[in-house]
Amino acid sequence: MLSEEELALIEAIRECGSLSRAAARLGKAPSTVSYSARQLEERFDALLFDRRRYRLELTPAGRVLADEAARMMQESCRATQRIRQIASGWEERLCIVSDELFEFEILAPLIADFDQLQSGVSLRLTTEVLGGTWEALRSGRAGLVIGATNEPPAIQDLRWFELGQLEWVFAVSARHPLAHVCGPLTREAIQQHRAVVVADSSREGQGRAYGKLNGQPVLAVASMHAKIHAQSIGLGVGWLPRKRVASLLASGDLVEKKTVDQREPNVTYVAWRGDQEGRALAWWLQRLREPRLTAALLAGRDVGICD
Repeated sequence: MLSEEELALIEAIRECGSLSRAAARLGKAPSTVSYSARQLEERFDALLFDRRRYRLELTPAGRVLADEAARMMQESCRATQRIRQIASGWEERLCIVSDELFEFEILAPLIADFDQLQSGVSLRLTTEVLGGTWEALRSGRAGLVIGATNEPPAIQDLRWFELGQLEWVFAVSARHPLAHVCGPLTREAIQQHRAVVVADSSREGQGRAYGKLNGQPVLAVASMHAKIHAQSIGLGVGWLPRKRVASLLASGDLVEKKTVDQREPNVTYVAWRGDQEGRALAWWLQRLREPRLTAALLAGRDVGICD
Protein backbone atom coordinates (compact mmCIF):
# COMPACT_ATOMS: atom_id res chain seq x y z
CA MET A 1 0.00 0.00 0.00
CA LEU A 2 1.37 3.41 -0.99
CA SER A 3 1.01 6.51 1.11
CA GLU A 4 -0.55 9.67 -0.31
CA GLU A 5 2.89 11.30 -0.46
CA GLU A 6 4.32 8.35 -2.42
CA LEU A 7 1.38 8.40 -4.81
CA ALA A 8 1.87 12.14 -5.38
CA LEU A 9 5.62 11.64 -5.90
CA ILE A 10 5.20 9.02 -8.62
CA GLU A 11 2.57 11.06 -10.42
CA ALA A 12 4.69 14.23 -10.29
CA ILE A 13 7.75 12.49 -11.73
CA ARG A 14 5.73 10.84 -14.49
CA GLU A 15 4.10 14.09 -15.58
CA CYS A 16 7.06 16.45 -15.10
CA GLY A 17 9.91 14.26 -16.38
CA SER A 18 12.37 16.30 -14.36
CA LEU A 19 13.54 16.09 -10.79
CA SER A 20 13.56 19.86 -10.34
CA ARG A 21 10.08 20.35 -11.84
CA ALA A 22 8.67 17.46 -9.81
CA ALA A 23 10.17 19.00 -6.68
CA ALA A 24 8.67 22.40 -7.54
CA ARG A 25 5.24 20.85 -8.01
CA LEU A 26 5.47 19.04 -4.69
CA GLY A 27 6.91 22.07 -2.90
CA LYS A 28 10.01 20.19 -1.81
CA ALA A 29 13.74 20.40 -2.36
CA PRO A 30 15.12 18.28 -5.25
CA SER A 31 17.34 16.40 -2.80
CA THR A 32 14.29 15.45 -0.74
CA VAL A 33 12.45 14.18 -3.80
CA SER A 34 15.53 12.25 -4.95
CA TYR A 35 15.88 10.64 -1.52
CA SER A 36 12.18 9.67 -1.46
CA ALA A 37 12.49 8.14 -4.93
CA ARG A 38 15.45 5.99 -3.85
CA GLN A 39 13.57 4.88 -0.73
CA LEU A 40 10.67 3.83 -2.93
CA GLU A 41 13.00 1.75 -5.11
CA GLU A 42 14.51 0.10 -2.05
CA ARG A 43 11.06 -0.69 -0.75
CA PHE A 44 10.05 -2.47 -3.97
CA ASP A 45 13.58 -3.76 -4.65
CA ALA A 46 13.24 -2.57 -8.26
CA LEU A 47 14.61 0.15 -10.51
CA LEU A 48 11.64 2.51 -10.97
CA PHE A 49 13.33 5.65 -12.34
CA ASP A 50 15.69 5.96 -15.31
CA ARG A 51 18.38 8.54 -14.39
CA ARG A 52 20.65 8.00 -17.40
CA ARG A 53 19.32 11.00 -19.35
CA TYR A 54 18.78 14.61 -18.50
CA ARG A 55 15.12 13.79 -18.05
CA LEU A 56 14.01 11.69 -15.11
CA GLU A 57 11.82 8.97 -16.67
CA LEU A 58 9.97 5.96 -15.39
CA THR A 59 11.25 2.50 -16.20
CA PRO A 60 8.73 -0.14 -17.41
CA ALA A 61 8.38 -1.25 -13.79
CA GLY A 62 7.95 2.37 -12.77
CA ARG A 63 5.16 2.87 -15.33
CA VAL A 64 3.30 -0.15 -13.95
CA LEU A 65 3.64 1.29 -10.46
CA ALA A 66 2.47 4.69 -11.70
CA ASP A 67 -0.62 3.16 -13.32
CA GLU A 68 -1.41 1.24 -10.16
CA ALA A 69 -0.80 4.37 -8.11
CA ALA A 70 -3.27 6.36 -10.24
CA ARG A 71 -5.86 3.62 -9.87
CA MET A 72 -5.33 3.52 -6.12
CA MET A 73 -5.70 7.29 -5.89
CA GLN A 74 -9.03 7.13 -7.73
CA GLU A 75 -10.25 4.29 -5.52
CA SER A 76 -9.16 6.19 -2.44
CA CYS A 77 -11.07 9.28 -3.56
CA ARG A 78 -14.17 7.24 -4.33
CA ALA A 79 -13.97 5.46 -0.99
CA THR A 80 -13.60 8.76 0.84
CA GLN A 81 -16.60 10.16 -1.01
CA ARG A 82 -18.71 7.09 -0.22
CA ILE A 83 -17.74 7.20 3.46
CA ARG A 84 -18.68 10.87 3.73
CA GLN A 85 -21.88 10.21 1.78
CA ILE A 86 -23.00 7.37 4.06
CA ALA A 87 -21.94 9.24 7.19
CA SER A 88 -24.13 12.19 6.17
CA GLY A 89 -27.19 9.97 5.81
CA TRP A 90 -27.24 9.46 2.04
CA GLU A 91 -27.55 5.95 0.67
CA GLU A 92 -24.91 4.62 -1.70
CA ARG A 93 -27.65 3.56 -4.14
CA LEU A 94 -31.43 3.72 -4.31
CA CYS A 95 -33.26 1.13 -6.41
CA ILE A 96 -36.71 2.29 -7.49
CA VAL A 97 -39.24 -0.04 -9.09
CA SER A 98 -42.41 1.37 -10.61
CA ASP A 99 -45.36 -0.63 -11.81
CA GLU A 100 -45.34 -0.73 -15.60
CA LEU A 101 -48.67 1.12 -15.54
CA PHE A 102 -46.77 4.34 -14.89
CA GLU A 103 -44.77 6.14 -17.56
CA PHE A 104 -41.05 6.78 -17.08
CA GLU A 105 -41.52 10.21 -18.68
CA ILE A 106 -43.48 11.32 -15.61
CA LEU A 107 -40.63 10.34 -13.28
CA ALA A 108 -37.83 11.76 -15.44
CA PRO A 109 -38.21 15.37 -14.14
CA LEU A 110 -37.87 14.06 -10.58
CA ILE A 111 -34.57 12.46 -11.47
CA ALA A 112 -33.35 15.79 -12.82
CA ASP A 113 -34.43 17.52 -9.60
CA PHE A 114 -32.73 14.84 -7.51
CA ASP A 115 -29.50 15.33 -9.48
CA GLN A 116 -29.46 18.96 -8.37
CA LEU A 117 -28.86 17.77 -4.79
CA GLN A 118 -25.45 16.37 -5.84
CA SER A 119 -25.84 13.70 -3.19
CA GLY A 120 -23.67 11.11 -4.92
CA VAL A 121 -26.47 8.54 -4.66
CA SER A 122 -26.72 6.23 -7.68
CA LEU A 123 -30.27 5.67 -8.92
CA ARG A 124 -31.55 2.51 -10.57
CA LEU A 125 -35.05 2.65 -12.05
CA THR A 126 -36.76 -0.47 -13.39
CA THR A 127 -40.33 -1.61 -13.95
CA GLU A 128 -42.32 -4.64 -12.88
CA VAL A 129 -45.88 -5.81 -13.48
CA LEU A 130 -48.54 -6.75 -10.92
CA GLY A 131 -47.07 -9.17 -8.34
CA GLY A 132 -43.54 -8.48 -9.55
CA THR A 133 -43.68 -4.98 -8.04
CA TRP A 134 -44.34 -6.16 -4.47
CA GLU A 135 -41.96 -9.07 -4.98
CA ALA A 136 -39.12 -6.65 -5.85
CA LEU A 137 -39.57 -4.94 -2.48
CA ARG A 138 -39.77 -8.22 -0.57
CA SER A 139 -36.65 -9.66 -2.22
CA GLY A 140 -34.58 -6.49 -1.80
CA ARG A 141 -34.38 -5.68 -5.52
CA ALA A 142 -36.18 -2.42 -4.72
CA GLY A 143 -35.83 0.08 -1.90
CA LEU A 144 -38.90 1.97 -3.11
CA VAL A 145 -41.87 0.87 -5.21
CA ILE A 146 -44.21 3.25 -6.99
CA GLY A 147 -47.70 2.34 -8.17
CA ALA A 148 -48.00 -1.16 -6.72
CA THR A 149 -51.56 -2.48 -6.99
CA ASN A 150 -53.74 -4.62 -4.71
CA GLU A 151 -53.46 -4.79 -0.93
CA PRO A 152 -49.94 -4.51 0.54
CA PRO A 153 -48.67 -8.01 1.36
CA ALA A 154 -46.98 -9.13 4.57
CA ILE A 155 -43.43 -7.77 4.29
CA GLN A 156 -41.22 -7.11 7.30
CA ASP A 157 -41.01 -3.41 8.23
CA LEU A 158 -43.28 -2.50 5.32
CA ARG A 159 -44.32 1.16 5.11
CA TRP A 160 -46.76 2.52 2.55
CA PHE A 161 -49.26 5.19 1.61
CA GLU A 162 -51.96 5.33 -1.05
CA LEU A 163 -50.97 7.01 -4.27
CA GLY A 164 -54.51 7.12 -5.63
CA GLN A 165 -57.10 5.19 -7.61
CA LEU A 166 -56.72 4.05 -11.19
CA GLU A 167 -59.97 3.95 -13.18
CA TRP A 168 -60.50 1.49 -16.02
CA VAL A 169 -62.48 1.48 -19.25
CA PHE A 170 -63.32 -1.55 -21.40
CA ALA A 171 -62.26 -0.47 -24.85
CA VAL A 172 -62.05 -2.01 -28.30
CA SER A 173 -60.86 -0.84 -31.69
CA ALA A 174 -63.44 0.94 -33.81
CA ARG A 175 -62.85 -1.89 -36.33
CA HIS A 176 -63.44 -4.68 -33.81
CA PRO A 177 -66.71 -6.70 -34.02
CA LEU A 178 -67.59 -5.84 -30.40
CA ALA A 179 -67.57 -2.13 -31.30
CA HIS A 180 -70.91 -2.59 -33.08
CA VAL A 181 -72.68 -4.65 -30.40
CA CYS A 182 -75.59 -2.78 -28.81
CA GLY A 183 -76.04 -2.67 -25.06
CA PRO A 184 -73.68 -3.76 -22.27
CA LEU A 185 -71.38 -6.63 -23.19
CA THR A 186 -72.02 -9.92 -21.43
CA ARG A 187 -69.31 -12.28 -20.25
CA GLU A 188 -70.31 -14.70 -22.98
CA ALA A 189 -69.91 -12.06 -25.68
CA ILE A 190 -66.50 -10.96 -24.42
CA GLN A 191 -65.29 -14.52 -23.98
CA GLN A 192 -65.54 -15.19 -27.71
CA HIS A 193 -62.80 -12.63 -28.45
CA ARG A 194 -59.13 -12.55 -27.55
CA ALA A 195 -58.11 -10.59 -24.47
CA VAL A 196 -54.91 -8.53 -24.42
CA VAL A 197 -53.16 -8.66 -21.04
CA VAL A 198 -49.88 -7.42 -19.60
CA ALA A 199 -47.89 -10.41 -18.35
CA ASP A 200 -47.18 -10.55 -14.61
CA SER A 201 -43.42 -10.20 -14.00
CA SER A 202 -43.46 -12.09 -10.70
CA ARG A 203 -40.66 -14.63 -10.44
CA GLU A 204 -42.39 -16.58 -7.68
CA GLY A 205 -45.48 -18.72 -8.23
CA GLN A 206 -47.80 -18.51 -11.22
CA GLY A 207 -48.25 -14.75 -11.22
CA ARG A 208 -51.57 -13.02 -11.71
CA ALA A 209 -53.61 -12.13 -14.74
CA TYR A 210 -56.38 -9.54 -14.86
CA GLY A 211 -58.88 -8.69 -17.55
CA LYS A 212 -59.41 -12.17 -18.98
CA LEU A 213 -62.18 -14.70 -18.55
CA ASN A 214 -61.82 -18.44 -18.10
CA GLY A 215 -61.38 -20.09 -21.47
CA GLN A 216 -60.85 -16.79 -23.27
CA PRO A 217 -58.01 -16.62 -25.85
CA VAL A 218 -55.16 -14.43 -24.60
CA LEU A 219 -52.46 -12.25 -26.12
CA ALA A 220 -49.90 -11.48 -23.41
CA VAL A 221 -47.67 -8.44 -23.98
CA ALA A 222 -44.84 -6.89 -22.01
CA SER A 223 -46.23 -3.42 -21.28
CA MET A 224 -49.36 -1.30 -21.00
CA HIS A 225 -48.08 0.72 -23.94
CA ALA A 226 -48.09 -2.46 -26.05
CA LYS A 227 -51.53 -3.45 -24.75
CA ILE A 228 -53.01 -0.09 -25.70
CA HIS A 229 -51.49 -0.29 -29.15
CA ALA A 230 -52.66 -3.88 -29.66
CA GLN A 231 -56.23 -3.03 -28.73
CA SER A 232 -56.28 0.16 -30.79
CA ILE A 233 -55.49 -1.82 -33.97
CA GLY A 234 -57.96 -4.59 -33.21
CA LEU A 235 -55.69 -7.39 -31.95
CA GLY A 236 -57.84 -7.96 -28.89
CA VAL A 237 -60.01 -6.44 -26.18
CA GLY A 238 -59.69 -5.58 -22.52
CA TRP A 239 -59.59 -3.01 -19.76
CA LEU A 240 -57.38 0.07 -20.12
CA PRO A 241 -56.53 3.00 -17.81
CA ARG A 242 -59.22 5.56 -18.63
CA LYS A 243 -57.11 8.70 -18.38
CA ARG A 244 -54.24 7.21 -20.30
CA VAL A 245 -56.37 6.47 -23.38
CA ALA A 246 -58.48 9.63 -23.22
CA SER A 247 -57.22 10.94 -26.58
CA LEU A 248 -57.81 7.60 -28.33
CA LEU A 249 -61.37 7.52 -27.01
CA ALA A 250 -61.91 11.12 -28.10
CA SER A 251 -60.57 10.44 -31.60
CA GLY A 252 -62.65 7.31 -32.01
CA ASP A 253 -59.68 4.97 -32.48
CA LEU A 254 -60.88 3.23 -29.34
CA VAL A 255 -64.53 2.74 -28.45
CA GLU A 256 -65.70 2.50 -24.85
CA LYS A 257 -68.07 -0.38 -24.23
CA LYS A 258 -70.29 -0.86 -21.21
CA THR A 259 -70.12 -4.31 -19.66
CA VAL A 260 -72.50 -6.27 -17.46
CA ASP A 261 -69.63 -6.88 -15.01
CA GLN A 262 -67.83 -3.65 -14.22
CA ARG A 263 -64.22 -3.47 -13.03
CA GLU A 264 -63.62 -1.59 -9.80
CA PRO A 265 -60.84 1.04 -9.69
CA ASN A 266 -57.45 -0.15 -8.47
CA VAL A 267 -55.87 1.48 -5.43
CA THR A 268 -52.19 2.13 -6.11
CA TYR A 269 -49.50 2.42 -3.46
CA VAL A 270 -46.06 3.84 -2.76
CA ALA A 271 -44.16 1.46 -0.47
CA TRP A 272 -40.75 1.00 1.11
CA ARG A 273 -38.97 -0.82 3.94
CA GLY A 274 -38.90 1.15 7.18
CA ASP A 275 -35.56 -0.37 8.21
CA GLN A 276 -33.78 1.10 5.19
CA GLU A 277 -34.71 4.77 5.33
CA GLY A 278 -32.09 7.27 4.18
CA ARG A 279 -32.05 10.84 2.93
CA ALA A 280 -32.54 9.87 -0.73
CA LEU A 281 -35.57 7.73 0.08
CA ALA A 282 -37.00 10.49 2.28
CA TRP A 283 -36.63 12.99 -0.58
CA TRP A 284 -38.47 10.73 -3.02
CA LEU A 285 -41.25 10.01 -0.54
CA GLN A 286 -41.78 13.72 0.04
CA ARG A 287 -42.01 14.42 -3.69
CA LEU A 288 -44.34 11.48 -4.34
CA ARG A 289 -46.80 12.94 -1.85
CA GLU A 290 -47.20 16.08 -3.96
CA PRO A 291 -50.77 16.24 -5.37
CA ARG A 292 -49.62 17.53 -8.78
CA LEU A 293 -47.20 14.63 -9.24
CA THR A 294 -49.75 12.11 -8.02
CA ALA A 295 -52.26 13.39 -10.56
CA ALA A 296 -49.67 13.17 -13.36
CA LEU A 297 -48.72 9.60 -12.45
CA LEU A 298 -52.32 8.44 -12.39
CA ALA A 299 -53.17 10.23 -15.63
CA GLY A 300 -50.05 9.02 -17.44
CA ARG A 301 -49.70 10.30 -21.00
CA ASP A 302 -52.06 9.73 -23.88
CA VAL A 303 -50.68 7.10 -26.22
CA GLY A 304 -51.43 7.55 -29.91
CA ILE A 305 -51.50 4.73 -32.42
CA CYS A 306 -48.21 5.85 -33.99
CA ASP A 307 -46.30 6.17 -30.68
